[in-house]
Amino acid sequence: MRSIVLSLILTIFASSALANDRILNRAAFLELVLGKTLGIPLFLVKLRIYEDGSIQGKGMGKQVSGHWEWQTGYFCRTLFWGNVEIGRNCQEVTFDSRKLIFTSDRGTGRSARFYLK
Repeated sequence: MRSIVLSLILTIFASSALANDRILNRAAFLELVLGKTLGIPLFLVKLRIYEDGSIQGKGMGKQVSGHWEWQTGYFCRTLFWGNVEIGRNCQEVTFDSRKLIFTSDRGTGRSARFYLK
């Protein structure tokens, strides 16, 4: 059951990101996320991404933590949801003026849209 819920949190709103601006480097990514909260209100997800490579927040009432790096054009992260290790995944990141869209498996998987606040 946890896997299903977690999958919903991290891969909500599967969609094509082709109509959006692709983020190609770490500097452009940090310009968008530093000092902001990435959120999916429906699932009570609020995350912060830090320049030192850490990720902190909450998702469906549980702590979310992890680390990230920018690697050959992709956001590569390892996450923990509570005590559950989500693992590593490199994701394509696009931006549509209000939301960051993370598409798993280097842009070939499901997408999750995060509002920036």
